[in-house]
Amino acid sequence: MKLYQSDRAPNPRRARMFMAEKGIDLDQVEIINLDIMAGENLTDEYKKKNPLGGVPTLELDNGTCIAESMAISRYFEEIHPEPPLMGSNPEEKAIIEMWNRRMELNLLFPVAMAFRNLSRAFEDREKCSTEYGEISLERATKMFGFLNNHLANSEYIAGDAYSVADVTALCTVDFARVVKLRIGEEQTHLKRWHDSVSARASAKA
Repeated sequence: MKLYQSDRAPNPRRARMFMAEKGIDLDQVEIINLDIMAGENLTDEYKKKNPLGGVPTLELDNGTCIAESMAISRYFEEIHPEPPLMGSNPEEKAIIEMWNRRMELNLLFPVAMAFRNLSRAFEDREKCSTEYGEISLERATKMFGFLNNHLANSEYIAGDAYSVADVTALCTVDFARVVKLRIGEEQTHLKRWHDSVSARASAKA
């Protein structure tokens, strides 16, 4: 297998962390790093594997290419069901899907939009809006507060067990530093959770 990715981006880290939690030896996967700042993910050759040019993309031994971190995670959940990171029964699966979706739409997306629009890192390939970047940063900041309150009564994002929702949230909270968004001193529950999930071996994947 080959994993096309970028060390600096949050979505490839989500895939790497998920694989690490599954006990998949990353040394057995050919890691191909793309310089997304230089546009290596936008070449015609790469777009044959992923037409949208995003990272990560997993290329299986049979040539099949699976893009998007959640699709890659789903693939590994199916072939390595233990430990379950997407739930073990219909209720658990639905709750974890709900929380992971919340992390994507209300945390990851705003942080990403704040970064792209405020830093103008990809200004050569997309239109940027400072106003939208500031609005996105405000949304992400509010979500930090929401999560702090939520985690006062929940060990992990989706309940009592570590799940893919924690993977998404951790990668986003860490990436939020690029827009100078950090856990506040008063957000003790969010910090407790962050310290806990950051201590897992997968956080270093």
